[in-house]
Amino acid sequence: MFRRILTLRWALAAAAAALLAAGPAAAQNPPLRIGFGMPLTGALAAMGKAALISMQIWAEDVNAAGGILGRKVELVHYDDQTNPASVPAIYNKLLDVDKVDLVVSGYGTAVVAPAMPIVMQRNLMFMSLFGLNVNAKFNYDRYFSIMPAGPEPGMGWTAGYFAAASTLTPKPVTIAFAGSDAEYPHAALEAAREHAKRMGLKVVYDKTYPPTTSDYAPVLRAIQATSPDLIFLATYPPDTVGMIRAANEIGVKARMFGGGMVGTQYAAIKQQLGPLLNGVVSLETFAPEVMPKLPKVEQFLAKYQARAAKEGTDTLGYYLPPYAYAEMQVIEQAIKAVGGTDQGKLAEHMHKASFDTVVGTVSFGKNGEWAFNRCMYVQYHGVTGNDVEEWRKPGRQNVLYPPDFRTAGVTAPYEGGKR
Repeated sequence: MFRRILTLRWALAAAAAALLAAGPAAAQNPPLRIGFGMPLTGALAAMGKAALISMQIWAEDVNAAGGILGRKVELVHYDDQTNPASVPAIYNKLLDVDKVDLVVSGYGTAVVAPAMPIVMQRNLMFMSLFGLNVNAKFNYDRYFSIMPAGPEPGMGWTAGYFAAASTLTPKPVTIAFAGSDAEYPHAALEAAREHAKRMGLKVVYDKTYPPTTSDYAPVLRAIQATSPDLIFLATYPPDTVGMIRAANEIGVKARMFGGGMVGTQYAAIKQQLGPLLNGVVSLETFAPEVMPKLPKVEQFLAKYQARAAKEGTDTLGYYLPPYAYAEMQVIEQAIKAVGGTDQGKLAEHMHKASFDTVVGTVSFGKNGEWAFNRCMYVQYHGVTGNDVEEWRKPGRQNVLYPPDFRTAGVTAPYEGGKR
């Protein structure tokens, strides 16, 4: 009996020693679980996968440094299939079954908005990833957005196109609008109409088309028949590709062609369209041309690109990945500052603080949007082929906006099919 008791004591002592060797975090603290849905299939899958890789890199970096407040980070995520209808069930599962400590959004306006009623009902702090002007509908004081479009995000997201148009001589007079009948295009077009109104432009065409559209030539022919000076499109990746191809096939002519076109930022679409992009004016959030002003982005991209090449996703990572990483940096810094995950304390702190991230200093306005606008607009030029390596160095994107990033003025007119 004495020998058994002694053996048990030795076993207990050994277990205690093992826990002490692993550190107090392993012995006492459960993982910090952060949950989200993410488009891993469907129309936004390319950037959804890129965002997920970036968030995983952040979690690995944090855990290698000992976690947050002694807790290792664990990401819990599900594929929302770029389907707004699937989002509510995902977030209810994350909160009720997975018991996550925090939730953040997936990528894109279409999957951010459906999560809002759930997080509001539960009084959660909620960070969204590139959801355009979502909080305008909800006015939720615990909402925060990682998107460099400023305190009026719709206006900021589209401002660069109209700033470039205002430099044309003679001044443009007419404009045509088109976009998919979906959440993001509606928000972008609403802001673009306000810009046009302020510039005194006459709207000669303004229509949406079904998201299932596959032939864009009829849309562009109808626009061309109105002879607009400017053509502003608000498009998701599939229709961005279709519109640019159709513009080149039918030879669309305008003083400027482009707009809030999601997809031109993707490595695969840059590679796919190649020279067809020449002359198009579109939004970007990063370009090699501005690398000297954002040195931490370069450091992050070196790590991201190595990972993306192995996992077969967006190989450049210019558009969304740095912001997905920055989103998690903000959360990390906020948790450390308030000493935990109390949702109200996090939100209160985030409204007041500034955060040091790979995309620079981030701070939020009263509505949870970025306190300043840094959404870039570029005009693609000099693209000669379909090799993604063309885009790794400066020389393919004239940065038109914002003024402190500007590298060149807009070249007009746009003539689809001519280089």
